[in-house]
Amino acid sequence: MSTDTERPAQRGVFRRFESKFPRGLVIRLVAYLFVGHLFAFFVYLLFVLGGQNQ
Repeated sequence: MSTDTERPAQRGVFRRFESKFPRGLVIRLVAYLFVGHLFAFFVYLLFVLGGQNQ
């Protein structure tokens, strides 16, 4: 029963968040961070494997 009183407050927080950061921007930001870290890991892996072959 306490969740009924919390829902309007949570909706207000989500609405304020949505007004500041559109959903598409948040999705792109998460995707770019994920892909960027994957790329950095790949480059790091290339250097580690290249260093072992010397």
